[in-house]
Amino acid sequence: MRTHLGNRVAVFPLAPGVVLLLFGWAASLHATAAELPTASAPLRLNTAVSYTVDPDWPQRPEGVAWGQMAGVAVDDQDRIWLHTRAKPPIQVYDSSGKFLRGFGDEVIASAHYLKIGPQGNIWVTDIGNHVVMQFTPEGKLLKTLGTFGVPGEDETHLNKPTDMAVTPRGDVFVSDGYGNNRIVHFDRSGKFVKAWGRRGTGPGEFNLPHGIVVDSKGRLYVADRSNVRVQVFDQDGTFLAEWRNLLVPWGLAITEDDEIWACGSSPMVWEQGGGLLGCPPKDQVFMKFDTDGKLLQLWTVPKGEDGGEQPGEVNWLHAIDVDSQGNIYAGDIRGQKAQKFIRQEPPSGSELEQ
Repeated sequence: MRTHLGNRVAVFPLAPGVVLLLFGWAASLHATAAELPTASAPLRLNTAVSYTVDPDWPQRPEGVAWGQMAGVAVDDQDRIWLHTRAKPPIQVYDSSGKFLRGFGDEVIASAHYLKIGPQGNIWVTDIGNHVVMQFTPEGKLLKTLGTFGVPGEDETHLNKPTDMAVTPRGDVFVSDGYGNNRIVHFDRSGKFVKAWGRRGTGPGEFNLPHGIVVDSKGRLYVADRSNVRVQVFDQDGTFLAEWRNLLVPWGLAITEDDEIWACGSSPMVWEQGGGLLGCPPKDQVFMKFDTDGKLLQLWTVPKGEDGGEQPGEVNWLHAIDVDSQGNIYAGDIRGQKAQKFIRQEPPSGSELEQ
């Protein structure tokens, strides 16, 4: 069989969640060695997509503080929403880095993840007050899930919830992850529907469900952080799949094309009685997957020293999202900052003389 690669990337599945990326020659691959490039012929290269940091993003006004940067989300206007453990805890910037507004001082105790809902409303998790909250883009509080200031594990209480995924019809799935190990389903009115999960390593069990997203078909993807995997469920809580031993997943984001981005570190070993896995991380990575768990893209990020990170370096990656141009926005919880990584397209027509 004759396979033409041209300047494309061929993806060959090896095992669930693992692929081989083969960067193609401009010449075709043939069954006969006679047609392969010779020592005197240049190879046409298609280099990898890369990212460079924008050191001037954003321009924080005087008096606007940053603390641990827990959440990052990009809306349909490419505005960047940050959730930080400082005042104001919710901050909004445009893609050029201009500060637009901030809010949440009066109600948010300890920021975690932030998501943009299907109607443009802002959803946040507050691990200090044990609740999930919905705001208008202007900062009006619309809805609270859980009991404000009171932890628990029942239909009306959460315990340090980490993240939430909101469906187009308004159902909310909460990863109730630091104090509990479960996923909690609320309907669009905020009424409890069901919960599933417990501490463990089996299908449907969790060891710190830290992030969650929902795709266009309604499937849920959960960053089961200390189990070094992503688990996939339907909305009834039925286990569908797991992607094991690819990364310690911290934050998840999903595009309109159902490309799932994850940030975290490469696999580490959790020891019984130890602290949270990935603290500190051994390295820092951005990964992009399809909905079957096939790795489509990988980019490593330099890890800086505590308090001495330079632009483009991170300390503990916590959150990720991508704008309409493919640029990555990353939240660094230990480094207490957000950064913009600009997508660099591969140059066309590159040649390497042998």
